[in-house]
Amino acid sequence: MHIGVAGNIGSGKTTLTRLLSERYGWTPQYESVTFNPYLEDYYKDIPRWSFNLETYFLAQRFHDILEISRNRGTIIQDRTLQEGVNVFVANNYMQGNMSDRDFETYMQLYEVMSSTVHQPDLLIYLRSSVAELVRKIQKRGRDYEQGMSLEYLTGLNNLYEKWISDYTGRLLVVDADALDFEHNPEDLARITDRIDAELYGLFK
Repeated sequence: MHIGVAGNIGSGKTTLTRLLSERYGWTPQYESVTFNPYLEDYYKDIPRWSFNLETYFLAQRFHDILEISRNRGTIIQDRTLQEGVNVFVANNYMQGNMSDRDFETYMQLYEVMSSTVHQPDLLIYLRSSVAELVRKIQKRGRDYEQGMSLEYLTGLNNLYEKWISDYTGRLLVVDADALDFEHNPEDLARITDRIDAELYGLFK
């Protein structure tokens, strides 16, 4: 089974992925943020590096999804192939950070890859306000994220909402602003109760 965890930068995807993998014994699949060779350059000059960064992420996510398809257990994935294109690439293109030529090339690659894979069996979307995202980004203190503009984060948030409103698979939306699932077991239990209900028919 494939569980996807989606959400904007700073929404808590990686933390929730870790906690749920520990709670259910699922195998976590984390996004390769630390090892992306374009990431720091990207935040310094987004228009110059957007195609390189997004193509690298696309290759990594496609590799991850192939690994997931070969695994007989349950994998929980931090950020999905679909949100990469529907949110991050779309945002860069709409804001003029990716040329028509680069966007068309990227979409050709994505369409070939996406034709061979399926949606997650369950997608968990962490919905967060921009103000809360900024607070968490500042708190975790990654140098390359500190110059991120409100316009950029807001554009991502708007595209997340559009993507989720059109999503056709099994979906669980979590309003994350009011939750501290990392430090409060009751908040985490609110999420796991809903997962149990969705996957196993419990607590309905």
